Amino acid sequence: ALWCLRMSLTPTRGCLLDLPWEDILLPHILCHLPLQQLLSLQRVSKSFQSLIQLYLANMRCFDSSQIRPAIPRAAFVNLLKDNKVLQQLALQNCSDWLTDCELLPVIEQNHHLHQIQLKGCAQLSRYALVSISQSCPNLRQLSLAHCDWVDSLSLRSLADHCKALEAVDLTACRQLKDEAICYLVQKCSRLKSLSLAVNANVGDVAVEETAKCCPELEHLDLTGCLRVKNDSIRVLAEYCPKLRSLKVKHCHNVAESSLSVLRSRGVELDVEPPLQRALVLLQDVVGFAPFINLQI
Repeated sequence: ALWCLRMSLTPTRGCLLDLPWEDILLPHILCHLPLQQLLSLQRVSKSFQSLIQLYLANMRCFDSSQIRPAIPRAAFVNLLKDNKVLQQLALQNCSDWLTDCELLPVIEQNHHLHQIQLKGCAQLSRYALVSISQSCPNLRQLSLAHCDWVDSLSLRSLADHCKALEAVDLTACRQLKDEAICYLVQKCSRLKSLSLAVNANVGDVAVEETAKCCPELEHLDLTGCLRVKNDSIRVLAEYCPKLRSLKVKHCHNVAESSLSVLRSRGVELDVEPPLQRALVLLQDVVGFAPFINLQI
């Protein structure tokens, strides 16, 4: 910011603002600056303020984590009020201030969004997800982790309108049951990544339907899904040849008998084989590990 100020005030060296804004400054210079610095540039002069406002109106990606301290509600509304070309929107953990009133206008005027991150945005309602589904037909990635307001009706709306989804994070969306997950995967068969973690209502029915409907599935997170059992893991192994990682930690009804097939295929699992777990435990308890060959 100081360099730009010097450039703008030093006639012998020319002025940064003399460069073509839309051809040079926006696509080749400002895009490389952190959002926090861009906002600071607005205070340099009225010309810089106009330049940054033009940049914000043409910004393709907005990430609230780039602004420190946390962005105020009024600032968020002002920053995106003229933008209609957003492709990526990340508003994770904005629960202190983000409500439908602030989010819906942004969603409804940006139909090119393909990636939305709303992790931990607890003050939104089901209408936010309905708005996303109706306004963002090209949506590919959506994170709704720890959003208790997500219910089966709003998820059905998402499934009906956003069939190109490839990654969905429903971690700790505790209102959702097997039926809602089944509807989602039946409509969105292109899914490559799905998280159903920390959901006590999700069981074998949802996992088996996911396996049968989503042959492109690569990553599945079932951490803490206590109702998931061995049978659905076997179905997953049968129907998902592209699976690369599976998380089943704290799934107490999933045993090595069902995981061994996936393990033999090189699928990354977050639980160790029983023998290795036993040896590690032995090391922790009695310190015998140096005398044990872990490769046996």
